Amino acid sequence: MQKPGLIWLNISVFSLTALITLTGVPYYAFSHGFDGWQIAAMLAGLVFCEISITAGYHRLWSHRAYQAHWLVRLFFAIGGTYATQNSILHWSSDHRQHHNHVDNNEKDPYSAKRGFWYSHIGWMLRDYDTNPYKHHENCKDLKQDPVVMWQHRYYLPLVLGINFGIPILLGLWHGDLIGMMLLAGVARLFLSHHLTFFINSLAHVWGNQPYSDKNTSRDNPVIAFLTFGEGYHNYHHRFQRDYRNAIRWWQYDPTKWLIRSLNLFGLAKNLYRTPVELIETERAQMLLKNTSFKLSRHFHSEALTLRLQEEFEILINKINAFSLAKKQWVEACKNSLIESYDLDALKEKMKTLKVSFIQQKKDWLMLNARLVIA
Repeated sequence: MQKPGLIWLNISVFSLTALITLTGVPYYAFSHGFDGWQIAAMLAGLVFCEISITAGYHRLWSHRAYQAHWLVRLFFAIGGTYATQNSILHWSSDHRQHHNHVDNNEKDPYSAKRGFWYSHIGWMLRDYDTNPYKHHENCKDLKQDPVVMWQHRYYLPLVLGINFGIPILLGLWHGDLIGMMLLAGVARLFLSHHLTFFINSLAHVWGNQPYSDKNTSRDNPVIAFLTFGEGYHNYHHRFQRDYRNAIRWWQYDPTKWLIRSLNLFGLAKNLYRTPVELIETERAQMLLKNTSFKLSRHFHSEALTLRLQEEFEILINKINAFSLAKKQWVEACKNSLIESYDLDALKEKMKTLKVSFIQQKKDWLMLNARLVIA
């Protein structure tokens, strides 16, 4: 079959930024040197680009994980333009197609099943035509956002104006135009591109799968550090609407922290959190599957697997009991005729059942650990 045509604009941008960053920047560093202001401008620009992609393009617009004030949306729209990853509308359309058909080589725009190079950057170098929504029909909701449509309509002049304008202004202020263009302009864009591309490539081949093995997505703290929290990708693919990618307090997810901070200041609302019972059910099912596989090679595998299954069913029953009590309490809160003492009783029941299932979860995890070692 004949290969799709090359997209020379993308090839030119990626090639030039790579060539200048990998050769021009080191040469200028040895011949002239960079100072702290130039390095700070590059890093600040990189943060601006990445957080606009993760908190804006990805979690706000692609997944509607929360709602944001128009000033926040404008900030992310400008930062996303600075990152030069196409318009919000185009990016979100591709990303929704990716989630709907993940790992399908014919329908996923950046399917990891087609190899690391393809999912990282190759899909943008040729016109593979994997997204059928030529007019972004899968983003009708985003077409109602004036900030999205403003950026989409004027994307090209905005890209040129912002990507040349900011480094030039910084260079004129600083007194070293070439040095600032190299670091805050080209190197910043090169790093921003490839750190984001790691989410499509590296986060689908390196890491573990604690929530689902139905696709190639992985959780990896190293990738999370490089991508502002997006590296907990297995969780994200299983619970894509959650505004968090990392759900443990110790996991690195600055995008989550930013969204939560915006909420505290009244600049974001309706932050969606996946119910804990759904998360723990999926996690328990994956652990059961993995431990059962490890036990299959054990001499007493049948008896051990049976015990594991029994404890799993106890855990699931306790999770379901908590989930039902939680739904009853939520429904009762909506009913103005329910007496306050009845609400208190339902709430107390819900709390008791939650404590019970959490304790069972701890016992379940300990059992899995003991059986694997045995």
